[in-house]
Amino acid sequence: MKFQKPKGTYDILPDDSAKRNFLYQKIRTVCNNFNYSEILTPAFEKTELFRRGIGETSDIVSKEMYSFNNDEFTLRPELTAGVIRAYLENNLYNISPVTKLFYIANMFRRERPQAGRFREFWQFGIELIGSNDVHSDAEVICLGVQLLNEFGLLNVTTKINSIGSPAERSKYLEILKEYLISYKSDLSEISLIRLEKNPLRILDTKDSRELEILSSAPVLYDYLSTDTKRRFEKLLAILDNLNVRFETDYRLVRGFDYYTDTAFEIHSGELGAQNSVLGGGRYNNLIEQFGGKPTPAIGFGLGIERLLIMIGKSNYKFSQKNNPDLYVGYTDETAQNFAFGIAIKLRISGLKVEIDFLNRSVKSQLKEANRLNVTFSIVIGENEINSGFVELKNMHDGKSLKIKLSPNEIYNFISKYENETSTTGNA
Repeated sequence: MKFQKPKGTYDILPDDSAKRNFLYQKIRTVCNNFNYSEILTPAFEKTELFRRGIGETSDIVSKEMYSFNNDEFTLRPELTAGVIRAYLENNLYNISPVTKLFYIANMFRRERPQAGRFREFWQFGIELIGSNDVHSDAEVICLGVQLLNEFGLLNVTTKINSIGSPAERSKYLEILKEYLISYKSDLSEISLIRLEKNPLRILDTKDSRELEILSSAPVLYDYLSTDTKRRFEKLLAILDNLNVRFETDYRLVRGFDYYTDTAFEIHSGELGAQNSVLGGGRYNNLIEQFGGKPTPAIGFGLGIERLLIMIGKSNYKFSQKNNPDLYVGYTDETAQNFAFGIAIKLRISGLKVEIDFLNRSVKSQLKEANRLNVTFSIVIGENEINSGFVELKNMHDGKSLKIKLSPNEIYNFISKYENETSTTGNA
């Protein structure tokens, strides 16, 4: 019987894995520069955590979660709720008044697979907990923009809005509901549910007919307080001063119920209709909802698969070196034992080394070395063992030299060569 991967999932093959590791290294470097520390929570949490945090009317909770054990546990569909649970459970607030965290993790949603969307997917995200200062909003947005800039992604747009506090939204929701009721017969089933439970969520619709209806709907920003508008305008001024390109979108809301005040997304022209690659916002009430003291927070999530699509379409050149430094060949069984010892010692020293396990001819071994695009090769036989010297061949330019058959000598030469070529840009 031939098995296949489940629908909406994919295999990360070696070449893709190498690209992802390079990408993750870049992410960790950017986060380190902004002084964010990495965190990882369990792959599943109590279902109630997501129901309370994300909201019953969200698409995720209402129809996309993978729950099990009589609905007690759920595979994480997002990570903010889990990070906040960990923040409270482990008393991270006692370490510092401001906590800055990031994560790279796989998540699970039961949704229709499409470009950049899978049922198991990977996400990078950050959370800045403990500050309501508008500069913390700007920092979070700048980190996201900087990360995309690291990969030369220029065809992106940052869209930003303020959705105010729950108290400010209450009057607007009444007016929005009254407006939408007149179009009740044109609303989808899920929007009819949202109309009763949380009309604001209808603004997140992707339905073309509903978008047309909403084009003439009242705008939330008009109902925000003077202080909230002033805070938002200050954020825009900071971003403008930092030369961050953005556009205000007063109909932008996020898909989770926990958002307050700042909401933002970064869109790409490379992704078609579902073109959001990064999204986030402020969630000042979530920690209190989870039993903690009132604590402001802001963060975002970025889809790794969507980022890879964008990077691929921009022809970004991954500069990581993935080919072996050295291929160790041998002529017979006695030489194989000696060569194997050399290979292991060089690997322990830090070189990437390959050796044959199929007892192939020297010609076949060197053919394999070419296929692997190794930088250097040696072939060890009786003469090399007796003389203590071996021919080290540069597989890229064909040049050879005699060198001591010593792990230290071989390591020092190859390391020096790679340092020099890396400096001159010829590697």
